[in-house]
Amino acid sequence: MRNAGTKLKKQLFGIDASEVTFARRGFLATDPAVVAALEKVGVAFVAGYHAALSQSEPRALAEALSEVNAAHRGFAYEGAGMALTLLDRLTPWKRSRFGEFLQGPGEPHTYMVIIGAGWAFARLGSPIARLAAKIDPLLGWLAFDGYGFHEGYFHSERSVTQQCRPRGMQGYAGRVFDAGLGRSLWFVCGGQAAVLATTIAAFSSERQADLWAGAGLACAYAGGVDDSMVKDMRQRAGDYRGYLAQGAAFAAKARQRAGLPSAPSAFAVQELTGMSFEQAVRICDEAESECRSTSIELAQEPTFEVWRSRIRQRFEQAFAGVEHA
Repeated sequence: MRNAGTKLKKQLFGIDASEVTFARRGFLATDPAVVAALEKVGVAFVAGYHAALSQSEPRALAEALSEVNAAHRGFAYEGAGMALTLLDRLTPWKRSRFGEFLQGPGEPHTYMVIIGAGWAFARLGSPIARLAAKIDPLLGWLAFDGYGFHEGYFHSERSVTQQCRPRGMQGYAGRVFDAGLGRSLWFVCGGQAAVLATTIAAFSSERQADLWAGAGLACAYAGGVDDSMVKDMRQRAGDYRGYLAQGAAFAAKARQRAGLPSAPSAFAVQELTGMSFEQAVRICDEAESECRSTSIELAQEPTFEVWRSRIRQRFEQAFAGVEHA
């Protein structure tokens, strides 16, 4: 019966591996090495997604995810977060899979698991605000990021070319959506800094900063390009370098919190932030601690944005210090 149930879930909810290839998605594919590297990200995501469809019991699922290469394991947890959310929403006899996993063995991968939930909300077209806040008052905003990535990755014509946001992605939700959309641009543009910069520049000025923040996170976390391309990206960010650095710092924190190897991200983090991997993590930790321990209910912006802003300001101050030295 268990095998029959798993087979049925895969028939109903499964994602074919071809869906995450550049050829299927129509992404820029000028460098075969970059394409191969970024397609591995999609493969890891799908592996985690299907692992959660097969085994949603938290410890057994974590054991299955541990078989994914450590460099890409975070993406497998992202896929698992999507699958568990879908199952909770579409199989009413049990709605606690996601929460049990996030509070259990998925906790070190909190960032990626919550982002994965955002994929599910996008796939279902579900209202997201109340559910995201219920996940976590601060980090629940990452579900909007996941929503944005999903739309850019699977619906690039609508979200990137036509620059449309889904209904409900207004106000600050739209900004976090754009950060996720910016992450997707790393894939859509094939990791090519010049194309990425041109694509972002085509958006309205009020959207560009968050797109650069998302692109910085993807560059540092997913990588796939050589060092010269990372340097080119930093130069092309121009006035948005602080947002680029904030995104890269998030990538460092996500890897450090999950206990994943820092090596795949170390150079990009240092190049985009001007600080070491460890220093970038410390800045994220200090800013998060301040946000969680200080009453900021009267702030004009959500706590998540206060956190992002404080991280970004630390890097911008460091950049200004270097320029005036």
